[in-house]
Amino acid sequence: MTESDRIDMAPGGVGGHLPDPAEPRLLRDALGRFATGVALVTACDADDGSPIAIVVNSFASVSLDPPLVLWSVACSSMRHRHFTAAPAFAIHVLTEAQRDLTARFSRSGPGFAGLTLARNGEGVPVLPEALSRFDCVTEATHAGGDHTIILGRVTRFDLRRDGQPLCFFGGAFGGFTTRD
Repeated sequence: MTESDRIDMAPGGVGGHLPDPAEPRLLRDALGRFATGVALVTACDADDGSPIAIVVNSFASVSLDPPLVLWSVACSSMRHRHFTAAPAFAIHVLTEAQRDLTARFSRSGPGFAGLTLARNGEGVPVLPEALSRFDCVTEATHAGGDHTIILGRVTRFDLRRDGQPLCFFGGAFGGFTTRD
């Protein structure tokens, strides 16, 4: 870090860094200080109907009336074109016990191979045992820098009362512990 990378806004140390597209690591590390839940988004490939999935930590509630949620997919993802063309998808909020799904649906993972699949009313593959699941139809997509933001209208949801969430913090997966 050079002195020009740091901005002091006031005496006493209020400062910060300027985002640098050529060196995104520092910004990425700072964003990674925000703990998020982990979700698996599933859909069907628009070309051949085969199941597709991606692990995300960009899931958020938007509105209760109408029921809307959003998530985002990197434009550089090999799955980008499939999800931006999908008319429907399901978001599964993962439990800590489902950590293995993050590797299964990574770039080099086996994906759906060997899994027994159920399908929702839109034909989207759904997995059991998630903390919650939101079946959605695509409401809109919006360009957002190097990602596409996908807005979904919730048509159905499922909710479990037990289990601990899978979390992502500082570049690693982990759990969440409550204090009594």
